[in-house]
Amino acid sequence: MPKIVFLPNEDLCPEGAVVEAEEGQTVLEAAKANNIDIEHACEMSCACTTCHVVIREGFDSLEESDELEDDMLDKAWGLEPESRLSCQALVTKEDLVVEIPKYTLNHAKENH
Repeated sequence: MPKIVFLPNEDLCPEGAVVEAEEGQTVLEAAKANNIDIEHACEMSCACTTCHVVIREGFDSLEESDELEDDMLDKAWGLEPESRLSCQALVTKEDLVVEIPKYTLNHAKENH
């Protein structure tokens, strides 16, 4: 079973985390299943950028992003060449190292 290493994020996982993921699961689904609450304002419909992450290792193992995701990513704060929307990035057999950016474009975050 592939693993995802989430690098430390001050708000979501201060110590970082290593989680197991199932192939075909999104990075966001794997995070949520392990109590890492990556924001996802559009309910995983690829209509915003709040779940933007940077894939630090394993990026090439992911399927390429589609045009809709690329259009959304163009609006993401802190875009990098290895940026993905975690609701669209499907886990494969390879382990991943993921950085959750400190900021998103959803400045009015709601507390649940």
